[in-house]
Amino acid sequence: MKLHPSPVMPEGFQCASVNCGLKDKGTDLSLFMSEITAHAAAVFTLNRFPGAPVIVGREIMKKGKLRAIVVNSKVSNVGTGELGILNARKMGLAVAKEFDIDPGEVLMSSTGVIGKPLPIERIEKGISGIGSFFSKDPLVGARGIMTTDTHPKALSLSVGNATLTMVAKGAGMIEPNMATMLVYIFTDAAIQAKALDMCLREAVDSSFNMLSVDTDTSTSDTCVIMANGLKGPVDDGEFSKALSFACIEMTKKIARDGEGATKLLTSRVKNAFSREEARFIAKSIINSPLIKTMAYGADPNIGRVLMALGKCFHCHIEPADIEVMINGTLVYKNQNRVDFDEQKVRNLLSGELVDIEVNVNAGSFEAVAYGCDLTQGYIEENAAYYSS
Repeated sequence: MKLHPSPVMPEGFQCASVNCGLKDKGTDLSLFMSEITAHAAAVFTLNRFPGAPVIVGREIMKKGKLRAIVVNSKVSNVGTGELGILNARKMGLAVAKEFDIDPGEVLMSSTGVIGKPLPIERIEKGISGIGSFFSKDPLVGARGIMTTDTHPKALSLSVGNATLTMVAKGAGMIEPNMATMLVYIFTDAAIQAKALDMCLREAVDSSFNMLSVDTDTSTSDTCVIMANGLKGPVDDGEFSKALSFACIEMTKKIARDGEGATKLLTSRVKNAFSREEARFIAKSIINSPLIKTMAYGADPNIGRVLMALGKCFHCHIEPADIEVMINGTLVYKNQNRVDFDEQKVRNLLSGELVDIEVNVNAGSFEAVAYGCDLTQGYIEENAAYYSS
């Protein structure tokens, strides 16, 4: 499968973004809209302190239908009590009034600082007239949902006669248990809500659920898909494969743009005892601060990898069976460091990708996890996040 050279919105979808005064510069409010009601499905964070938009969104998504998604950045509307719930509903109602649509078909999201009241009056004012900025370029909408992202994230590809497009934000507070950060998916393929839900959960499981920047699960994680059907039906299997492919590609984009990140870090686990163990081991590698700093320093330190494997106490791991490869070079086998060209591996690790592969030799299950290196930039970004 191939991504489009430049992302485009599917037929019947438009997006817009404006500055409503939450940020000093740049856009901070985005709207994604279908010209007709679309079938929809979503998954949300499992964090025990969900944001108000997540609480309201779970209720809205029970109908499986949406016309629009409205998103603000800078303030997350989390930890704001009943006022937060009221303000989340006001966001949706403002869109419904502006475009004369059912408020029950408007989903809202907020991202940014936790614990600050949502400046709803500014958002309502920003929604007024936002339709005059509608565009077919998904990057326009992506810009309005950025927080610490260094660039907007969007991609699209063809599925039969239809188009599948994805817009996302995310750079920190990332180790989802559902999806990740904010991810919005649009297609003009004709697919019912129940089938969308099944495809989405399957795609999320092997992509966003295997992503970790800093082991922290956000309070606002949301992943939504809308299908307006304007291009007619497509093959179910082909659509499912395209969605999974797109989610993995977006996962990589988000990992590469982790706060302060300079590299994409992947861990591949082969021949694990079970699916659960394969995923756990892969995440253990990705989440290790020592491996993250090893990646940043382009240091082929085998001990870091062995440590990350060894702390998977409940997994079927026998030291005598373990084989480790770093960026395609075998570095550990038969309980010993392999005599490899260290400078060559350092040079490989100096690029934008650090790939660690572990053969557990305990079964037949595999998993891949995605993350990034750990740098001084991450500390600087988060040390003053609240006041930024």
